[in-house]
Amino acid sequence: MAVNKTSLSVGEIIYDVLTNDAEVMARANKVFPVVTDKATLPYVAYRRSRLEHNPVKGTQGADTVQIDVLCFAAKYGDGVQLAEAVRQALDGKQATKDTLIMRSCTIAGGEEYYENDAYIQELNFTIKV
Repeated sequence: MAVNKTSLSVGEIIYDVLTNDAEVMARANKVFPVVTDKATLPYVAYRRSRLEHNPVKGTQGADTVQIDVLCFAAKYGDGVQLAEAVRQALDGKQATKDTLIMRSCTIAGGEEYYENDAYIQELNFTIKV
């Protein structure tokens, strides 16, 4: 018996949106859920960093999820361009996977840093499921 998908599965939608976006895939070798230790720059990794349930009397309610998308690149400018492509692919978008619906996705913040020989652009998205 199949389990009903909830906001815990929103990463599947993020993966589909990013890997089906021509601009993102023109700038990244691969997209990884959570993390990887065997990737070739440039690449994208994403993770769910927060989940908040919003119950509504008489219904199941809705969830708000924060997804952090990290863009890794060998050159600073390449990382910024990859981050711009990711933002374009996700910000303000809606999407569906099976019975799971991403009603909205908006950028909420971000930061940049350098670690382990890679420039990293981190984008934080707030998603309503």
